[in-house]
Amino acid sequence: MYLEGRGEVVLVLDCSDLDRSTEFWTEVLGYVWSGVGGNTYRSLVPANNVGIELLLQRVVDVKRTKNRLHLDLRTRDLASEVARLCGLGGIVLTREPLAEDGWVWHVLADPDGNELCVLQPPDDYWALLGYRA
Repeated sequence: MYLEGRGEVVLVLDCSDLDRSTEFWTEVLGYVWSGVGGNTYRSLVPANNVGIELLLQRVVDVKRTKNRLHLDLRTRDLASEVARLCGLGGIVLTREPLAEDGWVWHVLADPDGNELCVLQPPDDYWALLGYRA
C-alpha cells in the first residue's frame, strides 16, 4: 500500500517470452504465478503473500539501452547466488565484482537482457537489520 491506503505499488518488467520470464523470476525470487494474466501480462507474487507484486509484460520491442530501474538482490554469499542465477538463465555482465563502501556486487541480466544486481553487503549489514546469521 502507498500513501495511506490509496493503492498498491506494482513493479512492471518488460519481457519477450512470458513463460521463460515466469520460470526465471519465480525461481530467482521464490515467487509464484498468481494465475492472473493472459497473453500480455503475468502477475508474480511472493509465495507467502508478503512483498511487492512483479508484473511481467510481454512486449515486441527489443531492449536496446540500460534499464532506468533495476532490482537489487542482497545475499550473504555473492558467488553462490550469482552461480544460482546463472544456472537459471541469468548472464553476468561484470567481469569482476564491483565494490564500494564494503558492498560487493555483480551486474547480471535476465534472459531478456534486463539488468539486475546481486549484492553482498558489508559483514555488519544483516545484524544492523536484526537478522541472525
